[in-house]
Amino acid sequence: MKGGDPAYAFGPVPSRRLGRSLGINNIPAKFCTYSCVYCQVGRTTALRKIRSSFYDPECIVGEVRARVQKARDDGEPIDYLTIVPDGDPTLDSRLADIIDRLQPLGVPVAVITNGALTGRDDVRDALSGAAWVSLKVDAVQESVWRRINRPHPSLRLSSIQAGMRAFADAFPGRLTTETMLVNGLNDSDTHLRQVAGFLWELAPHTAYLAIPTRPPAEKWVRAPDESRFNRAYQIFFERLPRVEGLTGYEGDAFASTGDAEADILSVTAVHPMRGDAVRALLGKAGAEWAVVDAMVGRGDLAVTEYQGHWFYLRRFHSTNNGGVQQT
Repeated sequence: MKGGDPAYAFGPVPSRRLGRSLGINNIPAKFCTYSCVYCQVGRTTALRKIRSSFYDPECIVGEVRARVQKARDDGEPIDYLTIVPDGDPTLDSRLADIIDRLQPLGVPVAVITNGALTGRDDVRDALSGAAWVSLKVDAVQESVWRRINRPHPSLRLSSIQAGMRAFADAFPGRLTTETMLVNGLNDSDTHLRQVAGFLWELAPHTAYLAIPTRPPAEKWVRAPDESRFNRAYQIFFERLPRVEGLTGYEGDAFASTGDAEADILSVTAVHPMRGDAVRALLGKAGAEWAVVDAMVGRGDLAVTEYQGHWFYLRRFHSTNNGGVQQT
């Protein structure tokens, strides 16, 4: 990378979804089809839906190649090359070329996209070259979608949903979805059931439920509380075989360490645990229920009820900027 040129790659960094991920920037910051109210990098400054060529694919791949080689020389693993710029990667008209040029590096390629352009054949074709793709589905009602994602005015939700269905039907890799929950906006039971129904049509390997964990574009944005998140999780789990939470904790999810507190925090950061599951985990570690009582007392765990069962979640801690953070 020469002085003044953009940084095309960053990391590798830890990712709970993708292990050790080397991030790739293929478009300038904030060129996007959406201007989501919760976006951690601020409001979109270039709201567009026309695809363009931004950077020379060989410049991008050259920098990635160098970082991969350095990581290998240092004995540092890379699980995925993840195309995740500060905007939507499918706006890049040369995305297919980039993915194709990355293949010889021998590391699976992932793409995180809002899916707004999946109604286009060329976008679906480009994404089909990746090994792992995440599609954003925050809303299935037009009014809610426009309020939370603030799309380019000429985009239509029905066309996007049709494109996502077509992509899901044909994609040979691992498809996942991500739904960001904003308090009072898209977290009602009725709307969550509608979202879960649409996700069922896509049949993702994993449906991720997220909350804002960094300062959002709009200060009024709030994460739902633990009770509401638990209800969202249970509603999704009624329709979908694999649901996981993205609540800001990057620990070793589901790891069995023998440390009861660490194990409980690890699992409850991914999904709520019923009381009987917590008790079973304690038994494996040779620990007593007093461990859980202490964690609740310190504010590490939240307890909430759903359909006659008590669930335990890693507690969300408020910040002064409208988001939440994990401690």
